Amino acid sequence: MTGLHKRRKPLALIGLGLAALLTLSACSGGDSPGATGAGQSTSADAQQTSAGPAKLAVQPADGAKDVAPADSAQVTVTDGELQSVTLTNPEGKQVAGQLGADKRSWTITEPLGYGKKYTWSGTALGSDGKQVAIGGSFTTVSPRKQLSASLNVGDNQTYGIAMPIALTFSSKVTDKAAVERSLTVETTPKTEGSWAWVSDTSVHWRPKEYWQPNTQVKVAANIYGVKIGDGTYGKQDVTAAFSIGRSQIVKGDTTTHRMQVIRDGVQIADYPVSYGLDSDPGRVTHSGIHVVMSKHATYSMSNPRYDYYDVNVPWAVRISNNGEFIHGLASSMWAQGKQNVSHGCLNLSPARAKEYYDGALIGDPVEITGSTQTLSAKDGDYSDWTYSWADWTKLSALAG
Repeated sequence: MTGLHKRRKPLALIGLGLAALLTLSACSGGDSPGATGAGQSTSADAQQTSAGPAKLAVQPADGAKDVAPADSAQVTVTDGELQSVTLTNPEGKQVAGQLGADKRSWTITEPLGYGKKYTWSGTALGSDGKQVAIGGSFTTVSPRKQLSASLNVGDNQTYGIAMPIALTFSSKVTDKAAVERSLTVETTPKTEGSWAWVSDTSVHWRPKEYWQPNTQVKVAANIYGVKIGDGTYGKQDVTAAFSIGRSQIVKGDTTTHRMQVIRDGVQIADYPVSYGLDSDPGRVTHSGIHVVMSKHATYSMSNPRYDYYDVNVPWAVRISNNGEFIHGLASSMWAQGKQNVSHGCLNLSPARAKEYYDGALIGDPVEITGSTQTLSAKDGDYSDWTYSWADWTKLSALAG
C-alpha cells in the first residue's frame, strides 16, 4: 500500500503550485477523518493485530453436577465462529441442537435426561484462522422424587365461558414460583388472566372476566426437568388445546324459585325450581357463581347426614363439589316454582332437566342469588369465581 501511495502522489500534484503543495502536505498526516498515508496504515495494522484465537463459553460448565434437565445447554464463541458442535449422551446418541444464524452459538432443542453424563465435542475457528477444540462434560441430576401433573382440560374439547384451567400435582409442590414460571396460556383473542394456587397441589388459571365466546386456548405446563422442591423435579410436560363455546349463563334466584337460561344474551328458558331448604343451613343452596363440572345421564346420590342412600336421579349436572347439582326429580314437582325443599340441589321436572342437560357445557357459569349461605373456596375445586380479581391475583406465586 505504501509503494502505491508513493506512485500516485506525483500524479496528484501535476499542475499544482507551491501553495497548494504546502496545503496538501499539512493535511495529509493529521487527525482529519479523511486523512491518508500514515493514518491509514496504522488502522490496517490494528485490524491485523486484533485477530486472535476463538474464545469459547460452555454451559453447563465442564464438570458440573446435578444439572436440572430444564436448564439451558449451549456453546457460544467470540472472536470466531463455530464449525461443529456435538453433545452426546452415555449411549452415544447426539442431542438435537440449533446453530445460530451468525454461527456464534449452538443450543440444545430437546430435553436432557435425568441422571446422565453428557459430553461436548466439536471445533471453532478463531479470527486468527486457527481451530480450537470444544470439550468438557456435565452430569444431570438424579431426582429423589418426580412429580406428575394433570390438566382438567383436553385437546379439541369445547367448554363454557367460566371454565378454569386447573393443573393438579400428584403431591405437594414446594417451589410454586418455579412451577408457575414454566406455565403458559396462549389465547386468541388475547385474554387477561392469572394463575393462582388454590392448594399446595393445585394451581388454576382463570380469566379476569368470563371468556369471550369462541376463544381458542393453548395451555402448556413445561415442568419436565424443573426443580419444584428439595430433590423433587417435574416428571413430564403436559399440554392441551381447546375452545370456548357459546355464551350460556344460568341465573337462579332461591327467593323466586325460578331458573333462567341466557344463551348469547337471549333468555331461552325460565324453569320452575325447588332449591335447598332455607331453614336448614346444611341444605341451603349456596349463592354465588358456580361452574358446571360434569354431566351424568343418571346419578346415585347419598347423604348419610340426612339418612338417604343411593337415590338415583336423571340428568344430573354437577355445579360444585359440595353436593350441588341441577337434576330432575319427579317427586318434588309439587314444590318446584313454589317452595324450597331439596338438600341443596336445583330440582327440575325430569323433562325440563333433560332439556337443560342437553344444552349445558362443562364450564358454564351458574349464578345463584337469594340464599343465606354463600359459596366459598371450601365448597370445592371450581370455586375460582368466588374470589374478586384483586384477591385472585394475590394467590399467584409470582405476585408482586
